Amino acid sequence: MEHKREKMVDALQDCPVIAALKSDAGLEKAVRSDCTTVFFLYGTILNIASHVERVKQTGKIVFVHADLIEGLTARDITADFIAQNTQADGIISTRPNIIRRAKALGLLTIQRFFLFDSLSFENVLRQSSNADAVDLLPGTMPRVLERLKPQIRQPIIASGLLADKQDVVAALSAGAQAVSTTKPELWEI
Repeated sequence: MEHKREKMVDALQDCPVIAALKSDAGLEKAVRSDCTTVFFLYGTILNIASHVERVKQTGKIVFVHADLIEGLTARDITADFIAQNTQADGIISTRPNIIRRAKALGLLTIQRFFLFDSLSFENVLRQSSNADAVDLLPGTMPRVLERLKPQIRQPIIASGLLADKQDVVAALSAGAQAVSTTKPELWEI
């Protein structure tokens, strides 16, 4: 498992922009991109395995956002489904129980947090899932990222509302290890 985590961290250092996919058109662009890591933010239990396989054929690291795949539930069995039925390297979820189960199954894990007030900020600090990385939304809050960075040990991924190169640079400069974006024009930065 530690080898997988090191491979993920190395990939994020080599290419800190993650292709976040929300459609088949994005999937085709991501396959052709230089991004080394891909997040699936769409799909169903009927097609996620083939979507993941398509991207894995290009040698990229793939994460499936368990909360956004149609047909999956908020239960631990979601992690089992992804581990047994896809070639995904890991999962993303807002749910600590799914993160813990995925870790037990040997998947890489990213816990997603939505930051909108001081309580949600404190939830990031108190996280109990021991995820391999944290994904913070919105990613356009460099001052908040700067305050969080010294307080958490996991790599930080900034996601959401990144509109241009300046947003990407600001998030990375503030301490994010990587950014994820659904904008293909930002995948080649």
